[in-house]
Amino acid sequence: MNQAERRQYLIRALLAEQPRWQSVEIPAGTKAQKDLLRALMNVRQPAPVSDAYRAVESAYLREAAAEKGIVTPDDLTPVQENLYLWQGDITRLGVDAIVNAANSALLGCFQPLHNCIDNAIHTFAGLDLRNCCDEIMRQQGHEEPTGQAKITPGFNLPCSYVLHTVGPIVSGPLTEEHCDLLASCYRSCLTLAEENGCKSIAFCCISTGVFGFPQREAAAIAVRTVKDYQQAHQSGVKVIFNVFKDEDLAIYQSLLQ
Repeated sequence: MNQAERRQYLIRALLAEQPRWQSVEIPAGTKAQKDLLRALMNVRQPAPVSDAYRAVESAYLREAAAEKGIVTPDDLTPVQENLYLWQGDITRLGVDAIVNAANSALLGCFQPLHNCIDNAIHTFAGLDLRNCCDEIMRQQGHEEPTGQAKITPGFNLPCSYVLHTVGPIVSGPLTEEHCDLLASCYRSCLTLAEENGCKSIAFCCISTGVFGFPQREAAAIAVRTVKDYQQAHQSGVKVIFNVFKDEDLAIYQSLLQ
């Protein structure tokens, strides 16, 4: 199969799971097909995946990752010892672990085509990531607490692992508790990454965006917490601060100069 054939196979398989979608036709355009496939993946509840589907999905997503271009720490120049700053799509990073800004359900974003990092990571990892998270949450028996972290394989992402952490939600004035919980997210991820042998980790801007944490304050906590961890633990783990917005890039540049 080529990429178009794989994409159409995956769309047909997902449409076939829901009787109410039997009349949906696959659009002709490549972008429309990609959007439909992503939307179908986004809304799918945790459920077993057939070996046949998994094989096609893996081939499709891994080729898509190669087409986007994989970025490794060797492609980057450190801004300080073992600290890197990179602007771009975190799902392109070929590191040992990337950090996902998750919600307390830990199952990914169910909103079709939403532009959050949680949606992107679950989309390009494939359906097994949501199923893996679902198993973790079933065993845990309660929502994921703020400030902690869970680890899963990266599945079809170019990273080995995904670290899922729930940052604090700031809906009013920023408090000391908000700041402590955000710092805990970074420490929890670093600890879990090193416990699993990770030598490189990429952090997104946890809790900013829809969670409402002010960007400059969040970045300052991120940089300070990572540096404190590296010093306290004599850690040589390579840390990439991954940003997407120009504003966040400028903030981190000012903190890391």
